[in-house]
Amino acid sequence: MNLPNKITLTRICMIPLFILFFYLEIAALNGYNYLIAAIVFVLAASTDALDGHIARKYGLVTNMGKFLDPIADKVLVSTALILLLTRPAAFEVSFLAGWGTIFAGVCVAVILARELIVSGFRLLAVERGIVLAADRLGKIKTVLQDVSIALLLAVMPFLATSVGRGFAVAGVAVFTLAAIATVASGVNYVVRNRQVLKDEPQKREGGDRA
Repeated sequence: MNLPNKITLTRICMIPLFILFFYLEIAALNGYNYLIAAIVFVLAASTDALDGHIARKYGLVTNMGKFLDPIADKVLVSTALILLLTRPAAFEVSFLAGWGTIFAGVCVAVILARELIVSGFRLLAVERGIVLAADRLGKIKTVLQDVSIALLLAVMPFLATSVGRGFAVAGVAVFTLAAIATVASGVNYVVRNRQVLKDEPQKREGGDRA
């Protein structure tokens, strides 16, 4: 197993650690478990660019890497989004007070639906032997997702302060942009590669009959 794949596996192994700190609500941490969880998330998310850079630079791209890398990214982000829904305080103290949890739930559902649709689309492309390149909009939505999650996690111990609430508003704003970018990138990805959805002409067997 080469270095990029080891880094990808490290990202996957950090997910249980992230979950542990997220729910480690003990008196000794005084709410700072969410800040620690944010740090773990940022470290895990940052390995995405690292393993890809090393793999491309040194010609270490493998089928295992192609399989593990997108899975690691999606599981990490999906896990963080679902966990945030179980502790929606950062959404509720923002300008969405009273509607924060509902808004967050809808956005998370949209983001996860987009990922499932694009994953199925890629599987169909592979089956048809079509190579689909990643686009810039997809990278932007990934950055927005990561930044919004990190902000919403890090601000949770400070929601009782005006500064904390201000950062919560910023986190929800970035989260909103992430949801919009996620939908836009998904639509753009499918439209730009719509040839994948075209039916192949049926081949006749046995030739034409007189």
